[in-house]
Amino acid sequence: MSRSDDQAALLFEPFQLGDIALSNRVVMAPLTRNRATRGSDAPNALNVEYYRQRAGAGLIISEGTQISQQGQGYVWTPGIYSSEQIAGWKAVTDAVHAEGGKIIAQIWHVGRVSHVSLQPGNQAPIAPSAIPANTKTYIENGFTEVSQPRELALEEIPGIIGDYVKAAENAKAAGFDGIELHGAHGYLLDQFLRDGSNTRNDIYGGPIENRVRLVLEVVDAVSKVFGKGRVGIRISPVSPANDARDSNPQALFLHLVEKLSEAGIAFIHVVEGATRDARDYLEFDYAPLRKAFKGAYIANNSLTRELAIEALAEKRADLVAFGRLFIANPDLVERLRRDAPLNTPDVATFYGGDAKGYIDYPFLTEKAA
Repeated sequence: MSRSDDQAALLFEPFQLGDIALSNRVVMAPLTRNRATRGSDAPNALNVEYYRQRAGAGLIISEGTQISQQGQGYVWTPGIYSSEQIAGWKAVTDAVHAEGGKIIAQIWHVGRVSHVSLQPGNQAPIAPSAIPANTKTYIENGFTEVSQPRELALEEIPGIIGDYVKAAENAKAAGFDGIELHGAHGYLLDQFLRDGSNTRNDIYGGPIENRVRLVLEVVDAVSKVFGKGRVGIRISPVSPANDARDSNPQALFLHLVEKLSEAGIAFIHVVEGATRDARDYLEFDYAPLRKAFKGAYIANNSLTRELAIEALAEKRADLVAFGRLFIANPDLVERLRRDAPLNTPDVATFYGGDAKGYIDYPFLTEKAA
């Protein structure tokens, strides 16, 4: 076996992620696909088949799953706050487990990245501060500007934390192997972290120590449901997605990761660079985050087979996450193993729709036939 073959084998080694035993080091990243059942936002048979097809991943991280109706930012995304949604997700986790896979739920509150038409009673979305995001969302009529948010009152914050706890309890009831908090891409937890969206003057605003408070409180609360060994968080230090901005991301995210390491959770899932864009979008040194965190480091963003192998070989990451490649290649792990050609994703079918561009991508065996 050549050295390069030896290095490639790293992708397919078993890995112990906290309390979750994985069959390989390839992670399917969370991917919003807007195919939940219309009216209930519950997963359905189409979603079951989609995840079942991709169970060869060492770990599947579910698409972003809103913790409440208030937490929803896009039409037809699944929730995890109703009995129907829990039952839908139970069918998904059962299918993945039957194929020998592991799946965790990404639980999500979008904060200001929403529209009044998606909110309970057409109310304004909530945010750390009443600053609108310069971004769009996806509603029944297509893409539209997000709505003006209102500032979350201090006395409302325990209720938000409670919604995260309930979502974690529901994820456990639905059979998930763990949870990932969505702390990236300009959604609620990320909004609290950044001084571009958080101008509060209470204990959740101002210095970095205050702005990380909500994230750490949510981490602590959900860890009591699943145990620290089944909890992780996704962060995106420099991605400008959904108007996420901070004056000093290096200091902010190093401090956050040091605190997350003290909290003892299983992993951090780091979007390196700008999501769906350049990995070197802004100057940022990820090595201190890797060094500061004693759990597992999942590297993400526009990885190729070569970049993924390199990240593992150089010990810059413990696990590597792929997004769009998993959309088009349900058998991605096998394709990576064989260094086989990859299907090309059909961008037009990413968001919304039916089976087309969702569960009809060919497997290697089908292509050969």
